[in-house]
Amino acid sequence: MSKNTKNMSLEEALAYIKSLESKVSELEQKNANLTELIIRNQKKMFGKSSEQIQYMDGAEQLSLFNEAEQEYSASVPEPTKETLVKAHPRKVKRTKAEITEKLKHVEQICDLEDKHCLECGAELVCIGKEFVRSELNIIPAQIFVVDIYRKVYKCANCADDEYTPIFKAEAPVPVMKKSMATPATVAYVMQQKYQLGMPLNRQEQYWKSEGVELSRTTLANWIIRSSMWFEKLWERMLALLLQDYLIHADESPLRVLKRNGQQVDGQSRMWVFCSGKYSEHKMALYYHHATRSGKVVEKILGDYSKYLQTDGCASYNAAEKAIHIGCWAHARRKWTDCLPKGIDDKNSKAAQALALIERIFAADKGFEGLPENENRIKVIQPLLDEYWKLLETIDTPKGSGIYKAVLYSINQKKQLNNVLLDSRIELTNNLAERAIKPFVVGRKNWLFSDTDKGADASARCYSIIESAKANNLNVFGYLTHLLTELPKLGMEPTTEQLDELLPWATTLPDYCRMEK
Repeated sequence: MSKNTKNMSLEEALAYIKSLESKVSELEQKNANLTELIIRNQKKMFGKSSEQIQYMDGAEQLSLFNEAEQEYSASVPEPTKETLVKAHPRKVKRTKAEITEKLKHVEQICDLEDKHCLECGAELVCIGKEFVRSELNIIPAQIFVVDIYRKVYKCANCADDEYTPIFKAEAPVPVMKKSMATPATVAYVMQQKYQLGMPLNRQEQYWKSEGVELSRTTLANWIIRSSMWFEKLWERMLALLLQDYLIHADESPLRVLKRNGQQVDGQSRMWVFCSGKYSEHKMALYYHHATRSGKVVEKILGDYSKYLQTDGCASYNAAEKAIHIGCWAHARRKWTDCLPKGIDDKNSKAAQALALIERIFAADKGFEGLPENENRIKVIQPLLDEYWKLLETIDTPKGSGIYKAVLYSINQKKQLNNVLLDSRIELTNNLAERAIKPFVVGRKNWLFSDTDKGADASARCYSIIESAKANNLNVFGYLTHLLTELPKLGMEPTTEQLDELLPWATTLPDYCRMEK
């Protein structure tokens, strides 16, 4: 409602005008923030997904006055007629031999039915064979029932009317008591669901098409019951992970419908903790919990005191003894969100900040993993200093994308600078994000877990499968091997027994390994 200004004094009128100007400025800022939000969402829905943007900063552009001196290099060869034509880069097409080099080759010999000369009738003599072509063939999965018998013996000498000693052969230990499922069958169901993203209702349809009536409930029971054998192996892998120089961590939402038999609302969390790029042992350990609380971090990591790289979520602060490392990919993502219309404005603060981060990434190439860290620090530290000085010059209203980008970096300044503490530390937490991605992709197919038991089983299965992939193992072969051997060891296997089953163990059979 407008205010009556007829009876106002000059001072009151000026104050009223000032309040209106403040209100207009506030509304304009809200409108700008909402417009930015709409454009950002349109970019996420319809724009390109890559966050990497190069040559936005004026410093990256050629100088008109000293470009000859900057660009001179005696090692660069003279251009040829072929190199002058800029071609669209394409992936090199693999030959048939390269595609099939790791596959078993079976020869199919085409022979004559009548081995007599058509001209004189004499018997023909074979002088060799001629290659015609190679064909890729497949034999579909074979489903059959294994009827297990064991032979029973008695001793003829000891037998009498009162007592006859009986001896029976050892029978294989079942993966589940009173179940028809073999280790290979359960391994197949697990691989289809967790590696290939096929939900159990579709697997039920597949089994039915093969003439086997298996309900999704039965398949779910197989997974939950059999995955219990992975629990001790998971604990052993965690103990080894806590000895590593670096742990990457991330988490993603998961909807669980029932907890302790009761319907629940809200989302649980699937956590992942994985080893570093240069770790001796490669693993990714999943853990399901109802909350995103720091108590989960405290429970899993305990007194871990080495490097912990995350996205900056406050929950990870519960690992008080760890040296926290930030993620420059998340910092970069905040700035890309500030450029919804592209990179036309190269002089904007957002573009300058993003260009500096790109320079940091470019400078870091070639230094990762090297034993000496001094040269890496000399190259990257000046760029970090320049980045933080730029952020000090940015003054923007609260609620805007630039404000959020500045706030994220400032709050994570120490953690982001900590990437220079060790050359084995990557600039990003992308390793953990890549580890959680199979779960996120699979979740699009099966959407939710019905119970906590199902979510816990999923965590154990993902841990085994993703760790197998990280160690270049055949997932189906490794799952089959574990489900065959672990039941033999019982519920309390020794550390030595578990070490022989780890995904990097040299004692694994050949069928667990992929050709390099």
